[in-house]
Amino acid sequence: MTKKWFRIGMASVFILSLALRFWGLERFNTLVFDEVYFAKFGNNYLTRTPFFNAHPPLSQYIIGIGIWIGSHIPFWHDTVNGLTGSLRSPWTYRWLNALTGSFIPLVVGAIAYQLSYRRTFAILAGLFTACDGIFLVESRYALSNIYIVIFGLLGHWFFLLALDNQNRQRSFWLVFAGITFGASVGTKWNGLWFLSGAYLIWIAAWVIHLINSFPNPKLFFTSPSLKEAAGISQDSENSSQQSEVRIQDSGVSTYFPSSSSSQTPLQNLTQLNIFQMLFYLGIIPAFIYSIIWIPHLQLDKTYGFIAVHQQILKFHLHLGGNSPNVHPYCAAWYKWPLMTRPMAYYYQTAERITEPLPVMGPPLPAGAGQVIYDVHAMGNPFLWWFGVAAMLFLIGMLVSQVVIPWVKEKRFSLRATLSVDTWIALYLVINYAANLLPWVKVTRCVFIYHYMCAVVFVFLAIAWFVDQCLRSYYQQLRALGITITFIILAAFIFWMPIYLGLPLSPDAYKLRMWFNSWI
Repeated sequence: MTKKWFRIGMASVFILSLALRFWGLERFNTLVFDEVYFAKFGNNYLTRTPFFNAHPPLSQYIIGIGIWIGSHIPFWHDTVNGLTGSLRSPWTYRWLNALTGSFIPLVVGAIAYQLSYRRTFAILAGLFTACDGIFLVESRYALSNIYIVIFGLLGHWFFLLALDNQNRQRSFWLVFAGITFGASVGTKWNGLWFLSGAYLIWIAAWVIHLINSFPNPKLFFTSPSLKEAAGISQDSENSSQQSEVRIQDSGVSTYFPSSSSSQTPLQNLTQLNIFQMLFYLGIIPAFIYSIIWIPHLQLDKTYGFIAVHQQILKFHLHLGGNSPNVHPYCAAWYKWPLMTRPMAYYYQTAERITEPLPVMGPPLPAGAGQVIYDVHAMGNPFLWWFGVAAMLFLIGMLVSQVVIPWVKEKRFSLRATLSVDTWIALYLVINYAANLLPWVKVTRCVFIYHYMCAVVFVFLAIAWFVDQCLRSYYQQLRALGITITFIILAAFIFWMPIYLGLPLSPDAYKLRMWFNSWI
């Protein structure tokens, strides 16, 4: 793919993302889901009204800035309400989130490109992200989760750019990585997992480097009963390495694990020492997180910096267990990957499409409403399911590179130079685990939107897999890649009405609710 077509492709992904997020942004003249908190809090900062914030305040600052700018734009004020505490148009407290969310597919695509320098991989990653439902829903309302994600992803992109440069340029990008990682944590505490992912991949790189720095590392952990005095024969070693090398003809691969001839940023991880990591990705994020709190603490002087964190922790610890008795949409972490319990952010019924929806009020009695408006925080099912399969494939690929030599030759073996795709697999698996596994120990009620930080790496995983298929020698694999892409796009179109809150008949609504647990 040429650079021109790459730019056209990424621009098209952005335009699609932008159009979907702004289309009918004022459709519901009310507060949808947690807008009852975040839109109000954003307005409170403008009206200088003190309040307790159960999360770090950065996203509410941004929403407040959006309200202020939107209030000074002389259009899109056809509908207004006073639910935020001031008379506002829904557009004013939603537009900046919609704009911000439109950039997330571009950032995901940029990370994919920086991981591999493959343009098709980058476009697929951006396209799949643009075709996900929960990111679309979260971007269209005054909610905070898109800010955790975009700042965390920017942190990773800047981190990769730093690895791709030297000296002052490297320091420049590391500073920006530290700032954006701090901003992610300054949105919600679970933004910290993005930062932990950067540390874990760096640690993994050093572990691999140290293992291979041992004399004769190919015999490291060799079974004593089978250890040969002269070592493994050179012919055997060469044969083992050649089996992992990608067979190429005119740049088209036939097998997934690639050769190690290309150099990508992840292979430069050991160029960073512990002092650089602690300063750029430790001190700087902590400093940014601290200064984010200053405006809030000046507004609400009830608690100081330490005390407000104690109160926030107390608030979350007393939210109750992860049970439907606490909230009907509570969903433990293990329910997220297969999307067994999405949640409704808005549900309203009407007798006809032309009937105006109430600003406040319950739906009509069962059977009375002929038109259903539902905004469902639900991912693209096939994108998520295929993505989980791709992530498992990557895990299997990594495990096989250690297990196969152990089973065949009774020795622990790590190649001195890992292939590009092995590094990509390691990066995606580690960051996915870093953003998912901390929730295992969380006992409070959690929801599917807490999975957003992890699922972006699932999107990258399925984009990588499809890219490998499309670049394959074999027609069957290319057909598989095209089929997966088509199914993901078709699924997005099919479920789009419940992402955008478009009017549906009861039958059309039921057609999209495949499982009772989705309702």
